[in-house]
Amino acid sequence: MAVPTAKDKAWAIFDRIVEDAKVDGEYDNPWRSTPTGVTYEADIETLQRLLAVPLHLRATVRSGVPALALDVWLAFELRRAGFEPDAVWPRAEHPRILPRPVAALLRSLPKKQQAELRERLTRESSIKQVTASSASILGKNYLKQVDVIMTDWATGPEVLISTKRMDSSYGKNAPNRIEESYGDAKNLRLRHPLAALGFLMAVRSDIRNERDELTFRWLNDLMQKLGREEDAYHATCFLLMEYPADVSVSDEDHEEPDGIVQDAGPGADVDAEEEHVALSDREVEAALQSLPSVTVQTDAVDRRILPDAFLQTLIERVLDITPVTMHDKARRRRTTALDQASGAGV
Repeated sequence: MAVPTAKDKAWAIFDRIVEDAKVDGEYDNPWRSTPTGVTYEADIETLQRLLAVPLHLRATVRSGVPALALDVWLAFELRRAGFEPDAVWPRAEHPRILPRPVAALLRSLPKKQQAELRERLTRESSIKQVTASSASILGKNYLKQVDVIMTDWATGPEVLISTKRMDSSYGKNAPNRIEESYGDAKNLRLRHPLAALGFLMAVRSDIRNERDELTFRWLNDLMQKLGREEDAYHATCFLLMEYPADVSVSDEDHEEPDGIVQDAGPGADVDAEEEHVALSDREVEAALQSLPSVTVQTDAVDRRILPDAFLQTLIERVLDITPVTMHDKARRRRTTALDQASGAGV
């Protein structure tokens, strides 16, 4: 019998956390009315629970699970905003990368054929040119693995978000991460100038100690500048994660670069025949009861690069540059809050 990997375990817990965050089985409206308009309110409580999962699993950096918690949360927020769930990758169910037309075909089939195709799609971690656990997008000069994507064949990429995470060795790792982010932004922006391009960096809060205080202030400043460059990101986000030292992510195995990507889109994974293993409900429930405490600190970070402003900028850009006939649900969610702000009601 196949043994579940760290990612198998993490996905099962992630999925339950995201499902629990819904209200009566539906995503709540993240837009809030203010005296001057509307503001986006990110679900930080759900983010904190997701960030606790890799700590509970003692997942290593190389497993990809620590950074994956960020990707799951961002995809969850795009669905909260009202965007088409199947257009947002990673999806809320396995397979995590599945072209939207294939998802539509699956729903349209008779029940028997639907069950057969679903079993085929979910049995393996990826199927060449159809499904995958991660996706790559062609930039101006090279293919780049992008962590969170909203795309469809009719529109091309509409949202491209890259995420990075650091839990230690800040002085050594921070300059490398920033340098990589600059190159990635230029590569993607030049081929997809209309896509909303975002970058999120999460760092453990102990970066504010005396030894690394300068690195923290440098990152806080540079993350703001990254979001103001005309040919870089449209929005950036800087997260400070506070959690107990006894559950820290090991720094013994460092994150490896993506390397040269030879294929784009679904099916780029090399583990095409690897079997996907699910956890039982009992195992998931036990894990949820044992999650360590994680807090996202906001007091020391400039408000322009906090989650609320980051997501609002990206979402409003998508709505502003697409026809009013597209993304109807996302527009209605924002309009509801605008109407409340103006006193018109809905």
